[in-house]
Amino acid sequence: MSPEPGPKPIQSSGSIKIINPPASILAAFSVLCLFTCSKPYNTTSTLKIPFLTFPSNPRRFLKIPIMSRTNHQLHHHSFATPQSLSDWLKPRLPSDSFASWGVKPGTKNVHNLWLELSDGETCLADAIPPVRTVNVVTVRIIGKDNQILVESHQELSDGSVRNRCRPLAEKMKSNETPEEAVIRAVKEELGSILNDSITVRIVPGSYSKKLDERNSLSYPGLPARYVLHSVDAFVDGLPEEGEFFTEEAEEYADSSAADKALFVKRHYWKWVSSDLIPT
Repeated sequence: MSPEPGPKPIQSSGSIKIINPPASILAAFSVLCLFTCSKPYNTTSTLKIPFLTFPSNPRRFLKIPIMSRTNHQLHHHSFATPQSLSDWLKPRLPSDSFASWGVKPGTKNVHNLWLELSDGETCLADAIPPVRTVNVVTVRIIGKDNQILVESHQELSDGSVRNRCRPLAEKMKSNETPEEAVIRAVKEELGSILNDSITVRIVPGSYSKKLDERNSLSYPGLPARYVLHSVDAFVDGLPEEGEFFTEEAEEYADSSAADKALFVKRHYWKWVSSDLIPT
């Protein structure tokens, strides 16, 4: 986008006189600038200077075409047990929302969140309410006639169903690159229908990155900040038409907390026109 043109110069038929302002005015303006710039910087507010207003973080909603390794370590909270996490969350969340975790169909419970934190998939900001930040890789798998593979819904281990209607998506682990996450996501969620040899070809130049902030459906009352890493890809060996389902091995199988966590038992897939998928 080209920059907006500046104001048109004022035309004058006479001569232009340059008047030097008195030294007292210059001194007053310097003091004003000093006090204006000495205020602490607030990343969540709008930075204001007399006669100018612009966002303090202008790249927040831009797509950034650079694949980068995720890092959750700077603001990562550690909790020894799911119970310690629950005790920390209770005074910070609406009681009715927190009570619905794992009870309301389609939601997850505190054991799931604890496992996400322990596995480096999620971090929590210490606020009221806390903010959950997740890096997510989204894979737009391209099929026959340029159709896109979409997960229509999921069946959870408790028998409940979650509607999805979106391309394959997977939480990224700490220090994982988007390319690494793409391969892992395809293997974990589609591996049961593919051969042992999985071939994934990422379309060059298809990578984009953007931020999406909204309330979490998995954890009601907990605001979520999703950093979305998206790519287009071809995956060999998938059914070329119709609907099908895949089964995923239990997540976090090596942890004792997994016994009380909810997990996806089956993924249900279908091919749809690319026109129906938002970019």
